[in-house]
Amino acid sequence: MSRPNALGEYLRARRELTDPVDAGLPVVGVRRTPGLRREEVATLAGISADYYLRLEQGRDRNPSPQVLQALARVLRLDATATEHLLSLTTARPAASRRPRRETVPTGIRQLLDAINLPAFVESRTFEVLAANRLAGAVSPNIRPGVNRLRSIFLDPAEQDLYPDWEQAVRGVVAGFRASVGSDVDDPRIIQLVGELSLASDTFRRLWARHDVTALAGGTLRLRHPRAGLLELRREKLPLSDSGGQILAVYHAEPGSQSARALAALASPEAMETPRASAADA
Repeated sequence: MSRPNALGEYLRARRELTDPVDAGLPVVGVRRTPGLRREEVATLAGISADYYLRLEQGRDRNPSPQVLQALARVLRLDATATEHLLSLTTARPAASRRPRRETVPTGIRQLLDAINLPAFVESRTFEVLAANRLAGAVSPNIRPGVNRLRSIFLDPAEQDLYPDWEQAVRGVVAGFRASVGSDVDDPRIIQLVGELSLASDTFRRLWARHDVTALAGGTLRLRHPRAGLLELRREKLPLSDSGGQILAVYHAEPGSQSARALAALASPEAMETPRASAADA
């Protein structure tokens, strides 16, 4: 059962079971308490006694992985016990990260080609992984391999699509923070954020705000060069067991001017320029 102060209770229990001799400390006289004293653990781990006291009392429940590893060494924890100690907090050691190719399930690709609405799949870093032809008709940047965060900040043609660009990018950046969560040490995220921070004052300002918006549906206004002003609904549906992939679908109110404009974009005449289908992407 989960305890209110699981980390502190575990540290205290292991401290009381650690023989000072095993920890390399000389034993002089009679010790009134079993195991190590708090001050001794702190000194051996290279942290302050006050900080260690806060850990045991539950006043600080998220020490760094380095601190936890040092405490595990002092308390002579084996690999299994150390892993348990790490699991009692939200802090985890930084794992070795290797960029991997993300794949979209076959069924979702088939759905993209079958649905008569602009639809695409994006990764948790906002990279388009698959898209249907109508999504590409709405914006040429909605195609596999393009990062939507990068395009909305660095592509003037993409910026022209948004009559309320400042408001739109604020929502995009806040949604990006929600998508990546605390995983900002991912090399792909570091590179993207660094690139945009150098290239865009607006992005740098918005990123520094630390705004977070849930990845949910909303409204979207686009100034399309052929279809005119489009007022759309944007639905974002998480794909299970996909590592954070999202299925995005744009649709308009039935019978509205925007719905008629979308239908016109989907016509064979509007699609005369060949584009890769979602299955071929």
